[in-house]
Amino acid sequence: MNAPRSAPERPVAHVYDAAYAGVPNWDIGRPQQAFVQLLDANLIRSPVLDVGCGTGELALFLARHGHDVLGIDLSARAIRQAREKARWRRIDADFLLWDALDVSRFRAAGLSFRTIVDSAMLHILGDRERDRFIDELGDVLVSGGLYCVLGDARRRERDVYGITPGEIRSRFRQADGWEVLFAYQTVFERRWSSNAAYFVGVQRR
Repeated sequence: MNAPRSAPERPVAHVYDAAYAGVPNWDIGRPQQAFVQLLDANLIRSPVLDVGCGTGELALFLARHGHDVLGIDLSARAIRQAREKARWRRIDADFLLWDALDVSRFRAAGLSFRTIVDSAMLHILGDRERDRFIDELGDVLVSGGLYCVLGDARRRERDVYGITPGEIRSRFRQADGWEVLFAYQTVFERRWSSNAAYFVGVQRR
């Protein structure tokens, strides 16, 4: 998969580089169960974009099952670790240092995706960043394509962190060419704990 050069870096990239100097709590060494079930249900279609891929466990899992996958992350250290895992496991997956808020630039390189997976990336974004990200998604997800996001459940209505099905429905509006296909409560596993979470699938019409 041929992709353009890396997008400009956001300051938060250094925060994640520091986290990946060790093993962050959210890196459990395997994909979250919601995405395993998504694969089992035959809802993954190639090519796949994994936004906020971290050290690559989800991307590598999907690639090992025959999918054409590109993983992107802000953290240079995470991307290096993902590439090392791919090499040692002999799995054909691509990883790129890239900002998920700039994925529309892939279109100029002739890249589009039938599935976009998001394991705990959207839920950390601010309000304006979420709007921008959704606009960017619309440029690279093909008609009929599926965006699937797993994120911590928002605890209080006034919070920014976390997601709710209601928020997803309000941001991914049918009038803008989106349709929420499923939304259910599940868990997001961490190395030493787990959180209530939502798993939501949105189709590009």
